[in-house]
Amino acid sequence: MIRESAYTFKILRYDAKEPGSGARFSTYRIRVIPGLTVLSVLIRIRDEIDGTLAFRSSCRSAVCGSCAMVINGKIDLACRTQVAAFDTDTIILEPLPNFEVIRDLVVDMTPFWEMYEKIQPYLIRKSPDPEKEIPQSEEDRKRIDQFVNCILCACCYGACPVLAKEPGYLGPAAAAKLERFALDSRDERSAATLEIVNNEKGVWGCDTLFRCIDACPKDVRPTDAVVGLRKSLVKNRFRKMFGKANHEA
Repeated sequence: MIRESAYTFKILRYDAKEPGSGARFSTYRIRVIPGLTVLSVLIRIRDEIDGTLAFRSSCRSAVCGSCAMVINGKIDLACRTQVAAFDTDTIILEPLPNFEVIRDLVVDMTPFWEMYEKIQPYLIRKSPDPEKEIPQSEEDRKRIDQFVNCILCACCYGACPVLAKEPGYLGPAAAAKLERFALDSRDERSAATLEIVNNEKGVWGCDTLFRCIDACPKDVRPTDAVVGLRKSLVKNRFRKMFGKANHEA
């Protein structure tokens, strides 16, 4: 016989279309069987108890990243977080920080996607298209594996303390994606394309507090990307300086 346990779910509610109503918590008492995730409970609440509850979800497999939220004070994916993992019977759910709330747990991710688009997150080629695929060694592949794992869930964006004070900051995910393509042996973007992040709202704005690393559900370690991009920018600067000096000599 499967033993159920009762949990209290407190969910922050807010509707941007009705700002006068303010933010509030709605409380639901739910019996949960072992193995159920926070997302499974949310779906049950919406389908069986309160159809007005708003949240995002899709794959239920920690692949799409759409169910990122704050769960008992920790940013994580609701689909991979089991209710029984907590040592309390009260689960508090809040939307991702550093975003405008649209409704309940749904946030406006427009700034996140704008920064993502800004860094040109795709392979840039200058050579003629090859007749077959471009080969890549195992060593070259390993250089980008860490950053390829990013699922664009925005957990790192929500955890970033820099974005809390500077909304125009690039953000950890965009930095990780830029480093992913800058390191790709098949990419031919020029050194000048990195200049877009060579400022205080780019990689130099990071305080290296590693909050993004703590929040990332895929071990991408965005801070590593920031450090890598900083090194590349410094190397490019020295090449430019010494190249010019050699030319003048």
